[in-house]
Amino acid sequence: MLLGYNTNGFAHHDLLDAVQVLGEIGYQSVAITIDHHALPPGREWTGRQLAELRRLLERFRMQSVIETGARYLLDPWRKHQPTLMSPAPEARRRRMDFYRHALRMAQQLGSMCVSIWSGPLEEPVSHQEAMARLVDGLAQLLEEARTCGVPIGFEPEPGMFIDTLARYEELVQQLDASELRLTLDIGHLVCQGETPPEAYIRQWAGRLVNVHLEDMRPGRHEHLMFGEGEVPLQPVLEALAEVKYTGGVHVELSAHSAQAPQTAQAVYELLRPYWEKLAKPLPTPGSVHGTPGLPGAPSPG
Repeated sequence: MLLGYNTNGFAHHDLLDAVQVLGEIGYQSVAITIDHHALPPGREWTGRQLAELRRLLERFRMQSVIETGARYLLDPWRKHQPTLMSPAPEARRRRMDFYRHALRMAQQLGSMCVSIWSGPLEEPVSHQEAMARLVDGLAQLLEEARTCGVPIGFEPEPGMFIDTLARYEELVQQLDASELRLTLDIGHLVCQGETPPEAYIRQWAGRLVNVHLEDMRPGRHEHLMFGEGEVPLQPVLEALAEVKYTGGVHVELSAHSAQAPQTAQAVYELLRPYWEKLAKPLPTPGSVHGTPGLPGAPSPG
């Protein structure tokens, strides 16, 4: 397994600067959240940024995944909208166009997956009708993913139509496609009461393609620093090692962007002993390619 970090925790950084900081610390993978400043669709400079990003990932020998959960990228008024669950076909097409862009970015970068979620259900329709709408959109997306050679990591998300692994299982039964894999957010399991999380890691090991990691409390969807919630860190990482998971374990702390470099370094130091015992040892922070270490520790602000 590869220790990684999500760029949504570097909201105030240029994408290339964020990846360079993470590479200099020693992270092995990066979850790239497409956003206004990070590989956005329809911008003339996106191609240049993509080429520079590819060179940067090669320089630091980092793997990547593409994340599509930016809050206001497609609609400046409504968070995460539109989605595959949107009532209007035109709105769903806009989300599909965005996913096609994400697949192109992933293909160019050699990313391990494109990570998506369902979106919330905005109208009172039956469960059967809502599932049919999602299955229809995903069937198209999976066909394009098959062509690109990039799997889809589907993430159950609190507050959305597919919010638990039980709902995800229902989706898998209707779309039995090898390209439909699983992005598993460990904090979400605790939030939704799907515990112990290590049991679900073992159950779904065959579909795991991407892991999100943070601390969280039951019933509260808030991404917390480790030690502030109830995620059992050691059993989780031991289970990932046990099932021989080889993808990225991406720390997701989007609310900590004000102190992003210091937070990323502190998390790296916290998690490095686990990698020493369970996976390939990580370099000392700042030792990658002789780059200097980053000073300081996280502070409020």
